[in-house]
Amino acid sequence: MQIVNLVSELDGMVTKGQILEAIEKFFAGSADTIEVGGALTKTKQEKASKLQEFLGGIQTVNGITLIRSAISDNVSYSEYKMDFDMKDGSKILWHEIIRREWKDGLVVHEQYFQN
Repeated sequence: MQIVNLVSELDGMVTKGQILEAIEKFFAGSADTIEVGGALTKTKQEKASKLQEFLGGIQTVNGITLIRSAISDNVSYSEYKMDFDMKDGSKILWHEIIRREWKDGLVVHEQYFQN
């Protein structure tokens, strides 16, 4: 499958809130991730566990909107706006760009950028 189709399907799953399912489907086992603050995960399982913990703290998903995506060779960029009400009473509003490197149809590296 071409990377444009993979990115489209992955972005579609994220906007539907199927984030853990997207990781399972599209990430290589050894995929690493760099978060905004510099925290690292070194495997798909570490990424999924960390994300599952975060998702468990969400009370309400008010919206996950894909603004745009772009592809250059084996690298994709997806820009999202995310709006969450958390169980602790806080609110998270993110404008986020996710950079992904792809190899053999799977994400092998992911990095997050926010403002």
